[in-house]
Amino acid sequence: MSTTAETAEHEGALETRGLEPVPDSERHGRTRELFPTWVAANISVLLLTMGAGLIVSNRLNFWQVLVVALVSPVLSYGLVGLVSIAGKRGGSPGMTLSRAVFGQRGNLFPGSLIWVARWGWETINAVTGAYAILTVLDICFGVKQNTALKVVTLLAFVAATFLISGLGRKVLQVCSQWSTYLFGAFSVLVLVYLLTNTDWSEVFDQPAGSTAMMIAGIGTIAAGGISWVPTGPDFTRYLPRTAPNKPLVGHAVGGAALVVVPMVLMGAVMAVSTPSLSSAQDPVAFLGDLLPKWIAVPYLIMALIGMLLINSMSMYSAGFTAMTLGIKVPRAWAVSVNAIISLIFGYLLMNVATSFMGSFISFLTLLAVAFSAWIGVFGIDMLRRKTYDGAALMDTKRTSAYWYKAGFAWQAMTAWGVALVVGLLFTKVDWFSGPLATSWIGRNGLGWLVTILVAAALYAVLPREPLAEQAAAAPARPAGTAAEGEGGTELAATKA
Repeated sequence: MSTTAETAEHEGALETRGLEPVPDSERHGRTRELFPTWVAANISVLLLTMGAGLIVSNRLNFWQVLVVALVSPVLSYGLVGLVSIAGKRGGSPGMTLSRAVFGQRGNLFPGSLIWVARWGWETINAVTGAYAILTVLDICFGVKQNTALKVVTLLAFVAATFLISGLGRKVLQVCSQWSTYLFGAFSVLVLVYLLTNTDWSEVFDQPAGSTAMMIAGIGTIAAGGISWVPTGPDFTRYLPRTAPNKPLVGHAVGGAALVVVPMVLMGAVMAVSTPSLSSAQDPVAFLGDLLPKWIAVPYLIMALIGMLLINSMSMYSAGFTAMTLGIKVPRAWAVSVNAIISLIFGYLLMNVATSFMGSFISFLTLLAVAFSAWIGVFGIDMLRRKTYDGAALMDTKRTSAYWYKAGFAWQAMTAWGVALVVGLLFTKVDWFSGPLATSWIGRNGLGWLVTILVAAALYAVLPREPLAEQAAAAPARPAGTAAEGEGGTELAATKA
């Protein structure tokens, strides 16, 4: 097949490229495409409920909520943007690039944990999307919820997610762009309504909460962004190697903040008059009670589209993660594994769990720790490594330059494992409490930050093996070529 034909195949509406690095000839992406991507990644009505929780549960006032809403996306999506730089350097998905850090076998450990964590994230979004459909049916047609209808709406949402994520990067980009415009327009309507129908004296008279609760609130809101960090390179691998770094960070932070800040503040304002929305089992139905029908219905539909995109982006990356773990199927079919899991766990969350928000906050807390251990190690490696060996990334045999010792980079594995344990020591959720959860760090919800710092510091001081030094400094080779002295390279990833 000619280069032109291959390019057309991979760049068409249906993306067929798997884990293999994107060659320079196909890197036609532009940094500005990332802005709507990260806007769409945050279009979720759960931010309204989380903003309400800052008022009701954390007992913060409006100005403290504003600080939380501003700081959270800067911290979390700043990390997303920084790690995204690895995507343009290596041209591969994030968890594939992670092979260079942890070793071909070692990468299976953080990869498996991150893949499992995505199950929970996709389940939460699927359930929220299903509740959005149920709320629209109730407002427009008076159809009340029941178990059978919950199953049908959940199935419809997951099926739509599977379809969009299976089509690939270009479809996600187009959908993200249009959803950004539409959701932004209806968000302005909601803002105007709140401005004219809110007792602002009551909002501003709320007493200030503790600094500890404000810091903990930053961690809770930032946890959602932290979950996107390993995904960042997935959306920058089509950028030219010469693309500037600053826009990658700026678009990630700016796109996220454009949604996070107003939605968290709107949720906080709504909570003053309706404090029960921060703990409701149905995290969406309150919009039908607080907003007039002509605003609530289109706003919910736009939010539903946004949640579809969030889940599609997550499943898109989850497909790569599954392939990295050795599930040798095309990426679109790898996505189906997560879709099935979302259905199963979504049913349990909607029909068995007693507290949606309690389950959600517990999940976010553990999610942040799980992802932070990887972030610390991968981030330090990025400071040392400017290029990735494409052939070595795809070679899962002993011939790979990233095989290290028995397939493991013991320095990365040690730093990751120790940091993960340390982070859990400071963590407290509904059903688990670490022995250090009552310490200052634990009370302030900083277990995730400690995890990053421990992982980064430990990996930075551990000695580097000569092989790792050579692999980090070696010029990138396209997948399918053999390194000097090798007998050949076998590709482990399967193209669609």
